[in-house]
Amino acid sequence: MKFRGLILAASFAFPVIGSAASKEIVELQRDVAQLQDQVRTLQSSFDTKMGTLAAQVQQLTDSAGRANNSLATLQGAIQEQLRQQGKEVMAPVATVGTKIDEMATAFQQVQNSMAEVTARLGKLEQQVTDLSNAVRTMNSPAAPPGGSTPGTAGPGPTTSNVPPISGDVLYQNANRDRLGGKADLALQEYQDFVKYYGDGQLAPAAEFWVGYLSFDKGDYDNALRAFDQVLERYSANPKTPDALLMKGKTLLKLDKRNAGAAEFRELIKRYPGSDAAAKARAQLKQMGLSASPSPSRRR
Repeated sequence: MKFRGLILAASFAFPVIGSAASKEIVELQRDVAQLQDQVRTLQSSFDTKMGTLAAQVQQLTDSAGRANNSLATLQGAIQEQLRQQGKEVMAPVATVGTKIDEMATAFQQVQNSMAEVTARLGKLEQQVTDLSNAVRTMNSPAAPPGGSTPGTAGPGPTTSNVPPISGDVLYQNANRDRLGGKADLALQEYQDFVKYYGDGQLAPAAEFWVGYLSFDKGDYDNALRAFDQVLERYSANPKTPDALLMKGKTLLKLDKRNAGAAEFRELIKRYPGSDAAAKARAQLKQMGLSASPSPSRRR
């Protein structure tokens, strides 16, 4: 009886339970449908935004490409302008360089012409000297044919003052032998030139080379005498700066340090822009001395 009652109670309860479960399923289905709608809405919104973003990215890419093209065009224009300016600048510079070269060539030609004129003047002076010597020789009285004692031959003609050859040839021979390494022969030829043509234009140069070759041989006394001759016997000439320099060096070799320094300073004072003055400054610097004379020093 009890079991039958339970069955009857359950049969009345199941419809109620089933009705409640159906409502929950319907609500759950409705919620799922809403979620699906929201997902679709979100997906649609996401797709829309991604499309917009992709369009913006494409626009930025296109803008960057246009900017790169503009930069390339600008760079090309700048390079072309620089090339044009370089051509415009280089043309005047090349013209100036050409003019400088032309001026240097013209100056060299003038120097060569002056050297030729000087050489010709030297030759003319030597020829005049030779002619004068020849005239003096012709005008000198002839030696008597016999001596003071009958039957004895008198002395022959004196030839110690007669030049062996012309001054121009003698000087050229001396230069050739000096440059060819024949120092002793060149020294003798320069000495002969000074002996026979001591008043000529080339005499100071010949005297200088006598001193120079004597210096090279270690004959410092004769070298000093020759340099003194250049400086004292002749007026200022192209060899004066070199003679001052070599005299200073010779005095140093003779252990006359102060006198040598004085010659170097005299050279710098008289010929400050010469090559010899630059060498004199180097000598003084090597000696640990100043190029300016000491205030207490008196010459």
